[in-house]
Amino acid sequence: MNDLLNQFWWGNPVSRWLLALGVSLVVLVALWPIKRYILNRLHRVAESTDTAIDNLVVETLQATKLLFVVFVAIWAGSRVLTMPELLFATWTKATIIVAILQVGIWASTALVGWLRILRDKKAKQGEALTWLAGVEWAGKFVIWTAVLLIGLENIGVDVTGLVTGLGIGGIAVALAAQNILGDLFSAFAIYIDRPFVIGDYLKIGDQMGTVETIGMKTTRLRSLTGEQLVFGNSDLVSSRIQNFGRLNERRANFTVGVTYDTPKDKVEKIPAMIQEIVEVQEQVRFDRSHFKEFGDSALIFETIYFVLAPQFQVKMDIQQAINLELMRRFAAEGIEFAFPTQTIYLENGGMSGS
Repeated sequence: MNDLLNQFWWGNPVSRWLLALGVSLVVLVALWPIKRYILNRLHRVAESTDTAIDNLVVETLQATKLLFVVFVAIWAGSRVLTMPELLFATWTKATIIVAILQVGIWASTALVGWLRILRDKKAKQGEALTWLAGVEWAGKFVIWTAVLLIGLENIGVDVTGLVTGLGIGGIAVALAAQNILGDLFSAFAIYIDRPFVIGDYLKIGDQMGTVETIGMKTTRLRSLTGEQLVFGNSDLVSSRIQNFGRLNERRANFTVGVTYDTPKDKVEKIPAMIQEIVEVQEQVRFDRSHFKEFGDSALIFETIYFVLAPQFQVKMDIQQAINLELMRRFAAEGIEFAFPTQTIYLENGGMSGS
């Protein structure tokens, strides 16, 4: 038995080969159950929390491949052997390449998981981030390009020329697609700065509409008349946007005119009457009401108030209620609304009205 163990195979005694096999098996048997144990513990922790980060960690670790663990185990066992330098270097490079591929899988899985979490979160808020598909594609391209370059460099390939070529090609592509890239980066800016979200009512120049989608290249609004308005993201970022969806309150004003023959005591009552009518409305903050001016054919009163809700529909409902109550109160008080009239004086002292 000792003679067999002392026999040399490929520069190492059989006993050393058996030791290397034992180390590899121990590492393999230890790593895989440890991985499963850690994942099970993390999974239970993730289920007990409301955060998505721990779920993402579990999903990323679950992407660990058996091939990676096998290579690590064999590499650990090979450390007890006396191997030719070239063979040892070759095996080490192979293990490093497998490790690099595993890191690429982890990074790609983490990216996809993070984007899915972000997409689901925004979907619950009524937002559809369609540009995330482009981000996923670009992210995977960057990850696997880096994996390829690092892997080639570790097997001894000079990647300087390849990196230079990719750089020149990237510049050429960027110049050819600068408008598309501008819209893509603008989509990032819109997401990070959040000047508006889906459902906001915007005014951009002389165009107005409700935001329907925020895409990778364009943002689309639905106008009040029904047509869809499409804006490039870069145009939106550089435009002056009025976001009515962020209103906390709306300023409203109206004027009303009464006839010149209205008695002075009733004219004095009108501002207080209007204030009373406005203040009884819900979601309203009264500001002022004044006898503003002598018009061509009427005594003009101006009233300003604030609607404590952003919806335009609410503002119009309140104004309608105020107008109807004004008609009722003026009729009860014998106050007449003015309408355009003209009085013509004739040379003989007579006059006529129209």
